[in-house]
Amino acid sequence: MLRRTKIVATLGPATDDPKVLDEMIHAGVDVVRLNLSHGTDEEHRTRAETLRNRARASGRQIGVLADLQGPKIRIGRFIHGSVRLFEGDAFVLDAACPLDSGDQEHVGLTYPQLVEDVARGDTLLLDDGAIALWVESVTESQIHCKVVVGGKLSDSKGINRQGGGLSAPALTEKDREDIVFCAEMGADYVAVSFVRSADDVNQARDLLRRAGGKGGIIAKIERAEALENIDEIIDAADAIMIARGDLGVEIGDAELPAVQKNLIKHAREINSVVITATQMMQSMIESPIPTRAEVFDVANAVLDGTDAVMLSAETSVGVNPPKVVEAMSRVCLEAEKQAVARTSTHRLDSIFGRVDEAIAMATMYTANHLGVTAIAALTESGSTVKWMSRISSGIPIFALTRHVATRRKVTLYRGVYPVSFDVESPDIREVNQEVIDELLRRGTVRDGDLVIITKGDRSGVEGQTNIMKVMRVGEHIVQPNGEIS
Repeated sequence: MLRRTKIVATLGPATDDPKVLDEMIHAGVDVVRLNLSHGTDEEHRTRAETLRNRARASGRQIGVLADLQGPKIRIGRFIHGSVRLFEGDAFVLDAACPLDSGDQEHVGLTYPQLVEDVARGDTLLLDDGAIALWVESVTESQIHCKVVVGGKLSDSKGINRQGGGLSAPALTEKDREDIVFCAEMGADYVAVSFVRSADDVNQARDLLRRAGGKGGIIAKIERAEALENIDEIIDAADAIMIARGDLGVEIGDAELPAVQKNLIKHAREINSVVITATQMMQSMIESPIPTRAEVFDVANAVLDGTDAVMLSAETSVGVNPPKVVEAMSRVCLEAEKQAVARTSTHRLDSIFGRVDEAIAMATMYTANHLGVTAIAALTESGSTVKWMSRISSGIPIFALTRHVATRRKVTLYRGVYPVSFDVESPDIREVNQEVIDELLRRGTVRDGDLVIITKGDRSGVEGQTNIMKVMRVGEHIVQPNGEIS
């Protein structure tokens, strides 16, 4: 059984050993993430090149996702590395305080404009909500707070305002420089942090295209404001990532499960791709097995229809990255056996605006009701297989394309598997036979199986898929009257 849900794994010091990378590839990683919040350009470039070389040697196609840091608002550093705050303590966030001189009473800010974004009565959450401060007053450079939830506070922890509303732009100067680096590196996807509106997505895409990059743009949903503009954000982006860390801090952890389910459902309904991320197997940073709660978390995301599940510190700094990928793959496969993950009524009443979109929908309806074993789509841009992948099904969809960029792009689509394939013959029958031979070579089909092939009668032209052909392996299947023989 081919796993349909894709696994995104973050690279880091724990994956720099080529042997570890080979084991992760064998375990089934589909896309790797480069976290540009940490490390140097050279480290990221080396990791991407090594990954692509090892994947090529294994006969795999693996996408590369570069994740921009974004405007992470943080406190400065403490003289002694940390302090312990107690409920009722007074504590000051001081924009005028040097960044390395925090103490028991105050600490500096990396974002001085924070004083303009808050007012008396606001709640500020530090270290992913572990510390809560209630704002008593704001002066020209200081935010005077009372500790509501205390604990140990160490250097450079992040700050969120409960309910959102911070004005920091999504793209910092560092992000702009990193986008140029992403283009040079040939990243297949660039993730934009702390997106608030479609403008943030469009701006990132424009910067990437001007730098010569061709990758897709992923909008990370981690601000409360993003939920208010979610339709325009999904429409502008190639995919969304449910970044549950900061999002959970801003909207509250109790609201997060329902929001996640709704985002997955909504994204798929309007033909977008969705990644579920953050702490999915957090315990496996050190443990050889996941907790039962983590198993349920991953499985529920799969049952809800997420395209991909993501690993962060679990693989970048964890004790055994390949074991984490294996565990996540195992959970995904079991969840995908359930009927709810294999049936769909998606878009049964829709009107389609494009011929290739209609072919994609007709293919999935036919495949799900005819007992088809595999779908083979000859594609230029990957659009047809993306539409197909929005329909829940247990039938594998193979994206046959000559374009490396397209093969890498579809690594993120649920149930889609990239295949290097170039149409050389002008004879349609020969092309069909070449497709069947490729599926036979992969062990996907055998004699007697039904296969659907989609393609365009103008080979090599993007957006021209207009043919759906049903074939039985080893036989000619469709007669002139359209009956199956």
